[in-house]
Amino acid sequence: MKIAVVILNWNGTKLLEQFLPSVVNFSQEADIYVADNASTDESVAFVKANFPTVKIVVNESNFGFAQGYNEALKYIDSEVFALVNSDIEVTKNWLKPIIATFENELKTAIIQPKILDFKSKEYFEYAGAAGGFMDKYGYMFCRGRIFETLEKDNGQYDDNCEIFWASGACFFIRSSVYKELNGFDADFFAHQEEIDLCWRAFNKGHSIKYNSKSVVYHVGGATLQHGNPKKTFLNFRNSLLMMLKNLPKNQLLPVLFIRLILDGIAGIQFLIKGQFKHLLAILNAHYSFYWLFYKNYNKREDFQSTKYYYTKSIVYLYFINKVKVFINILGTK
Repeated sequence: MKIAVVILNWNGTKLLEQFLPSVVNFSQEADIYVADNASTDESVAFVKANFPTVKIVVNESNFGFAQGYNEALKYIDSEVFALVNSDIEVTKNWLKPIIATFENELKTAIIQPKILDFKSKEYFEYAGAAGGFMDKYGYMFCRGRIFETLEKDNGQYDDNCEIFWASGACFFIRSSVYKELNGFDADFFAHQEEIDLCWRAFNKGHSIKYNSKSVVYHVGGATLQHGNPKKTFLNFRNSLLMMLKNLPKNQLLPVLFIRLILDGIAGIQFLIKGQFKHLLAILNAHYSFYWLFYKNYNKREDFQSTKYYYTKSIVYLYFINKVKVFINILGTK
């Protein structure tokens, strides 16, 4: 199977210097690309000088994650795209179980490996862990990570299973499905565009899988730190846009209404903590959502599945019932 590992880069010379060697050393089955989002540092020159086997695609501007990949992948011919963050360390034979799954399971369209924390390698990493799920109100959580609680990897998720969304930190997708879905939604710029893509794939009947036999380590927050107000803005706005596009019609308005109220409660929490920039980010996210409402409503497909959520409210389970690990959600849905 022809596979292309594509690393999106913007001013990431230091990250490429640290993490590209593992990709080159352990990805003999793939063609490797750096898709550069018009960097102003020495990224492109560094790759050319030190990694002559790595191919380079240069975008005309910094298009962000979503459009950045959309533009670069136009020039890459492969059966499978492996979209890998520049702050990912891969491991020996990481591609083999992924390729085997694609070859043996023709309905599987998207796969995520096990994602562990580069800084604490015995723990799952925030962005993806052992596969993503969603509650009824659009809040994301993972096997191995619910909100800020990260589980230690004790082999509890050493399986291959269906998931709802795969992390954009290390995201495998059949190129045919990527094209069928018209790629990522460029309106998102960055954050949660991969979840939107998975949701659209799910509504089309495609299968999304987690494969524990493939292991990578992720730094996380290399582009935008966890506490950055811009990240808060993108997460809140993009979550609303994603729900607008993908929620089943009969649940669209009531679920969105409740979600907006919950966002307001989150804003009050930021106010109490004195985190005024994050409060402003939520207000701006809602304003941007209203501005983009009709444009994104018109992106809705003819069918949206009612079976998108794993549990009704992960917020209630986590903060009220004190459910902190994924396995304890069973029986409390």
